[in-house]
Amino acid sequence: MTMASQSLAKVGILSIGDMGMGIAKLLIANGFSVATNVTGRSQDTIDRAKAANVDALPSDAALAAHCDIIFSVVPPRDAIETAQRIVDALPEANRPADKPLYFADMNAVAPSTCKTIAALFAAAGTQPPVHLVDGCILGGPPQLRPAAATPPVVTPSSEADKDGKNASGGTISSDASAPLEWYRPLMPTSGPHNLDAFPTLATALNSRHIADKVGSASGLKMCFAAMSKGYSAIAIQAFTTAHKLGVLEDLQWAMGSLVPGRVKQTEGALTGMAPKAYRWVREMEEISDTFSQEAGFAPDLFRGAAGVFKAVAEDTVLGQEKVGQRKRGRTAEDVASAMAEGLEAKQQKKQKKEE
Repeated sequence: MTMASQSLAKVGILSIGDMGMGIAKLLIANGFSVATNVTGRSQDTIDRAKAANVDALPSDAALAAHCDIIFSVVPPRDAIETAQRIVDALPEANRPADKPLYFADMNAVAPSTCKTIAALFAAAGTQPPVHLVDGCILGGPPQLRPAAATPPVVTPSSEADKDGKNASGGTISSDASAPLEWYRPLMPTSGPHNLDAFPTLATALNSRHIADKVGSASGLKMCFAAMSKGYSAIAIQAFTTAHKLGVLEDLQWAMGSLVPGRVKQTEGALTGMAPKAYRWVREMEEISDTFSQEAGFAPDLFRGAAGVFKAVAEDTVLGQEKVGQRKRGRTAEDVASAMAEGLEAKQQKKQKKEE
C-alpha cells in the first residue's frame, strides 16, 4: 500500500502521449495525483486522459500552480519550447515563496540542450525558483500486464513481439490467472536536484540518481539510444538495399545461421520504429551533438541516421503509422518493401523535375 495520496507529490506531465500516459497510469496506480494541460490536444487525447483519472487543466499556469513537479515528456524538438512554456507561465501561477517547482526534463536530448533548459530557468529568476532535474527514460512506456516468466532485459522495442516477449525482453506468461505487474523502464536522473525530494516518487518510477551534474542523465540516454535506435537506422538501410537487390531472404538466412541472436533484435528494431520515426530524427541529431561536443567525434554518423528516419517519416507510407493502429511495416519484409517503394517514388519525382 502507498502513503495517503494527499502526502504524495502532485505531478504534472507534459505531454500525455504514449510514454506520458504510461507514466501517468503508473503514478496513479501508486497513489499520486497526476494532471496535464489539455489545451490544443485532440479530443481523443483528452478522453484518454480523463479515462485514466488524469486531471485535465486549462493552462500551463494552472499546471504550474497545481503541481509540485512537472515531467516534460515530449519529442526532442519540443524540449526547450516546453521548458520555456513553464517559464512564461510561472508569474501567473503565483506559487508560494517557500514552495519551489520541480521540473524534470525526461527527454531524449543532448547534455548541452539540458544545460540550455537549466539556463532558461536560472535566467528567469523566479521566486520561488524552479529546481531542474535532468532525467531520461530507458525502455518503453510503463504498462500493467501479466507477470513475466523470465527476468526482463531492456530492448529497443516498446511493443510486445509475436513470440510473447514483453517490451523489456521477459517472456509474458500465457496463464490467464497469472498475477499482473507493472513493467517500468529505467528513469535515471542527475543534477543538483532529484526525485527523492518527494516521498516514494523515485521508487515508483524506477529512478536512480546517477550524478550531481546536469547533463549526465541526458548523456546516458544519448549513449543508450545510439546503440538501440542507431541500430534501427542501420537495419533499415541494410534490409531495404537487400530487398532492392533481391537478396533479402538470403540476408535473413545468413543472419539466422551466423548471428541468430540478432534476428529477433533486428525484427523488433524494424517493426517498432515506424510510428516514432518523426521523433527519432531530432533524437539522432541530439546524439550527433552529444558525441561531437562531449567526445570530439565528427557529427556525420548520426546526422546520417537522422536522414534515414526523416526518409521513413516523410518519404514513405510508414510515416503515417500510429502506435496501436498499425497497417504497414508490421514485418521486417514489409518495412523493406515500403522503404523501397517510397525511395523509388522520390527518385522518380526528382528525375521528372530535372527533365
